[in-house]
Amino acid sequence: MEARNASVAIVGAGDFIGAAIARRFAAEGYAVHGGRRQGDKLADLAAEIAATGGRFTGHTLDARTEEGITAFLDTAEADAPLEAVIFNVGANVNFPLLETTERVFRKVWEMACYGGFLAGREAARRMLPRGQGSIFFTGATASVRGGKGYAAFASAKAGLRATAQAMARELGPQGIHVAHLIIDSGVDTAWVRGMMASRGVEEVPPDTLMDPASIAETYWQLHRQPRDAWTHELDLRPFGESW
Repeated sequence: MEARNASVAIVGAGDFIGAAIARRFAAEGYAVHGGRRQGDKLADLAAEIAATGGRFTGHTLDARTEEGITAFLDTAEADAPLEAVIFNVGANVNFPLLETTERVFRKVWEMACYGGFLAGREAARRMLPRGQGSIFFTGATASVRGGKGYAAFASAKAGLRATAQAMARELGPQGIHVAHLIIDSGVDTAWVRGMMASRGVEEVPPDTLMDPASIAETYWQLHRQPRDAWTHELDLRPFGESW
């Protein structure tokens, strides 16, 4: 692959969607920086990407702190000009309303909404002088519909969606592509399959859970869109998902 003089930062570089996005952009020659609460868990991903000739650096990051986000993006920018910042923090929890403590509600909001605001604002500060860049936010079904037991998660994800829309309206005319992606289905992970098995689903039909690599491909295609036809929001779901 041909190395690019450009970097990509993934806030919330988890084992599935975040890791798949890292692989996809690294395959295109970007210097990829991934951050998560336990940065040591990124060692295997870094080794895997390095083995294919790609560039990936893992960081320990608390996306709820302004200083953490600022330092993370400063490091990526110092490596190469930031071309894309992807906010991929989940914070998916389910609690009955009366069991949703003030701490849970606040923590989920800090992770899924406040962290997105910080990441988007700091990304814009670095991209606006160049008049180009992509800022993408990972949403969920809860971004548009609150479900039973999801008061904390739905409010945070809906807030993130509104924040992304406000950013898109402000930054789009200045050359920054802001997009919000609604992941409207289970992602094919061991945890999801375990949850399904606990509910009596032993065999999962093919292509009814989303492959993280397929999701990552969508992020890449969004990044490549010409600015005369930018997408702000799209939703992804398997062909068999009921909606």
